[in-house]
Amino acid sequence: MCCVYATDWRVCHGAAPMSTARPPTRLQRELADPGAVRRPTAIDAFRLARRRFQAAQRIDMSALAEELGVNRVTLYRWVGSRNQLLVEVIWSLAERTLENVDGRVRAKGAERVVQITTRFLDAVITNAGMRRWLADEGELAMRLLTRHDTGFQPRLIEWVRGLLEQETDAGRLDLPVDLDEVSYVIVRLIESYTYLDLITGEDPDARRAEPILRMLLR
Repeated sequence: MCCVYATDWRVCHGAAPMSTARPPTRLQRELADPGAVRRPTAIDAFRLARRRFQAAQRIDMSALAEELGVNRVTLYRWVGSRNQLLVEVIWSLAERTLENVDGRVRAKGAERVVQITTRFLDAVITNAGMRRWLADEGELAMRLLTRHDTGFQPRLIEWVRGLLEQETDAGRLDLPVDLDEVSYVIVRLIESYTYLDLITGEDPDARRAEPILRMLLR
């Protein structure tokens, strides 16, 4: 008799009725189970620090930890130290800037090296975050970015050496000295003009480095 009155054959045959409810969205699942929400990671800390630097804000570890919802011990375990975090933030921005500049330069040989270096230097000097950092913590900035053991300078030297190698291997650049030495000198030149205000009190100006680079690479 049940089959006469049943509206669904599944009911007649003892099967469970088909559900028409939609599956919950991810937001609904996370609201129902807060523990399932993804925990912040070291990458989140890095990205937050980089956004703050680009906004010309101080990278404060307590503020970062609070915004991420973790304690300072956890944050330091993730990044090592504030100085190490700063180096990684600055290098990530420097590398991206170098790649962007490189993609826009059409010159070859020594001229390519000159243009990439001076445009990169200008981008560094005029960056709002960098200007704020140098004004507030100039001595720290110089120490972190010019000492070999902090990790920033070796990566910049390696990038410049790669640029020199490309032009040398293509037969567009022929230098009578070791490329390691030239790349080191170019990086020291970048550093000198970046911190010109701290060293001599003069305003940094990337154009001043251009004739020196041309003389070095001729």
